[in-house]
Amino acid sequence: MFFNFTEILSVTMVLFAVIDILGSIPIILSLREKVGHIQSEKASVVAFLIMVVFLFAGNSILKLLGVDLNSFAVAGSIVIFFLALEMILGLHLFKSDSPNTASIVPIAFPIVAGAGTLTSLLSLRAEYAIENILVAILINIALVYFVLKNTARLGKLLGPGGIGILRKVFGIVLLAIAVKLFATNIKELF
Repeated sequence: MFFNFTEILSVTMVLFAVIDILGSIPIILSLREKVGHIQSEKASVVAFLIMVVFLFAGNSILKLLGVDLNSFAVAGSIVIFFLALEMILGLHLFKSDSPNTASIVPIAFPIVAGAGTLTSLLSLRAEYAIENILVAILINIALVYFVLKNTARLGKLLGPGGIGILRKVFGIVLLAIAVKLFATNIKELF
């Protein structure tokens, strides 16, 4: 097994930007008010399992549907592009339902392991080694767990302005990554 620090860092940043757990602090605080306690451990483990299963089985599902990885990566880059626009411009292009419970739905899915994350995983798989993606998933799940455990403190520390700045910065990073994924994989299609 060969670990590449640069790849791990790149994938970690992509997943961190897509998951946007810091930008989700206001949502998590609101959920805590509505449903009470959120099981941070359960949400983190379920999100991890969803991500790993999709990382390995997602390609088989695509083959079953007759879609190659490069085509999916191009489509994924477009989804990531729109997620980045949401973050940068403060738009709400993707809609989500209000939950009655919060640990698994919507924390584990779709806030952490949502469509953007799953699309990103398969898109990243076209460009990065699996072991580096797995390490990046573990790092992000550890960050998710930390944020879930400390949501109230982080919300007070960052304030609405700090959270807004983080969303914009990671939105721009995500936008650049979407363009790179698109450019790299569109060449492979032609």
